[in-house]
Amino acid sequence: MISLRVFNVFLLLVFMAGCGDDIVVKPEAKLRLQYPPPHYEPVSLDCPFSFEKNSTTTLELKKNCGVNLHYPNMKATVYLTYQPINENLNDLLSDAQKLTYDHTIKANEIFEQPRVDSIHGVYGMFYMINGDAATQTQFYATDSINHFLTGSLYFKSKPNFDSIYPAVVYIRDDVRRIMETITWK
Repeated sequence: MISLRVFNVFLLLVFMAGCGDDIVVKPEAKLRLQYPPPHYEPVSLDCPFSFEKNSTTTLELKKNCGVNLHYPNMKATVYLTYQPINENLNDLLSDAQKLTYDHTIKANEIFEQPRVDSIHGVYGMFYMINGDAATQTQFYATDSINHFLTGSLYFKSKPNFDSIYPAVVYIRDDVRRIMETITWK
């Protein structure tokens, strides 16, 4: 009976002696993704608009002057849709805004940045959608008379905003550049 007590005390001392190191809390691991600095090149299509795009993207021209800008390394695509204005500007604006705000179910917040370029006749809105929504960036641009262009960013993966955040920030800058360089023909 005494030997069992001695053994238990000895075992307790061994465990206590083995726990003498200080506990070191390691910093939370964060994924570091770096993308090449963007280099922009002009895009001139047989369409009523032109713009500049990141040279790392591949351009796919669709029917009715739709344009898909693919980011193969990020598995993302910016979809541009052109529509001529035929006395339906209010409907086009309403549809573009509705498309953005349909994502409020999954979005944590939506920021709006208006775009007014009276020199080149480009007016619009840039939307940053934060959260696990299907799209993280959308915009529309118009001259209010003849042309209306919308754009949306989508990833080919389940929208986990924390995971795709570095790519979102990178592509948002490219989408802003598209909006800033749109010219109507």
